Amino acid sequence: MDYRKLYLSLLLVMISFFLHAQHMLSVKVNGVESNTGKICFAIYNNKSSFLKLKEAYISGMEKAVKGSTDFEIRDLPKGEYAIAIFHDINDNSKLDTNMLGVPKETVAFSKGKMKLFGPPDYQDCSFAIDSDSKIEITLN
Repeated sequence: MDYRKLYLSLLLVMISFFLHAQHMLSVKVNGVESNTGKICFAIYNNKSSFLKLKEAYISGMEKAVKGSTDFEIRDLPKGEYAIAIFHDINDNSKLDTNMLGVPKETVAFSKGKMKLFGPPDYQDCSFAIDSDSKIEITLN
């Protein structure tokens, strides 16, 4: 038996596994005002798609839990991400805004805060993932 080929095969399998390792992101959303509605989230992995829901890398929703709502995002490859979240209190699956476009429902971003005249930039919200991670986001 040729052990060199066996070792080489095992080494290649291990390298492939680590190059394509997937990570879990645990998200805790604080400041949830009630059990009504859902917490909607979108995860973006580049500046050009940021806040364009149809271009989100991953999106979803979780049942709102008063105080804090926790959920996990699985199978995220190593990379840079930004998250946008809102509490869809009336459960209509969209962010309600006033005539000026100002959100009527509470919103939050990973790291970034709403600016006086709009949302933060991707760079303000982005964070790196290279292992299983946790993030806390507080609704405003």
